[in-house]
Amino acid sequence: MVEYFVLIFRTIILYILVLLIFRAMGKREIGELSILDLVVFIMIGELAVVAIEDQREPIMHSVFPMLLLMMIQITFSFISLKSKKFRDLIEGKPIIIINRGKIDEKEMRRQRYNFDDLLMQLREKDIRNIADVEFAILEPSGKLSVFEKENKKSGDITIPLIMDGSVMEINLSRINKTKLWLKQELKKKGYTNMKLISFCSYHNGTFYIDEKDEEK
Repeated sequence: MVEYFVLIFRTIILYILVLLIFRAMGKREIGELSILDLVVFIMIGELAVVAIEDQREPIMHSVFPMLLLMMIQITFSFISLKSKKFRDLIEGKPIIIINRGKIDEKEMRRQRYNFDDLLMQLREKDIRNIADVEFAILEPSGKLSVFEKENKKSGDITIPLIMDGSVMEINLSRINKTKLWLKQELKKKGYTNMKLISFCSYHNGTFYIDEKDEEK
């Protein structure tokens, strides 16, 4: 019976402590967390779980590292406010994924960010046509900031026909077209090798074509 009271006591104490620590570290939305924030939050959460489960260990053996992590995070946050170089090192820089309508697949590869990720985040922002995008910036938090073109076309949703040089035959069948039709249409536009196309979509009768960057 005593064990249960000890368990309840430790749980309440650690719950209050974790709340106070997170409040002390500042208010941030989950989607706005930096890598540093995320690492610290996970470590504090793990320490709290261990402290609750292992009643043989004095509670201070977990409380002290939690407070230490809080101080490290607050110190790093303060330094980040004063130094942009340190902030870029710890939190990362915003990365331009689409620049003036051109997809930068080199940056996408560097960030391990694929076309499915890009299209999903564009859909989340109610952007139906990738051709409507002037700039897309991948923020350090992982969110995508999008700036649309003034003369956007919108309409139906973007249908990818080529991704990373591979033809999406399933999508061709959805629009009742064939690989031969696609090859002929691209040839008319001067694209003879589909493997050199990083992304191609068909939208309201119009193609959006983005060639692969030349390897340097």
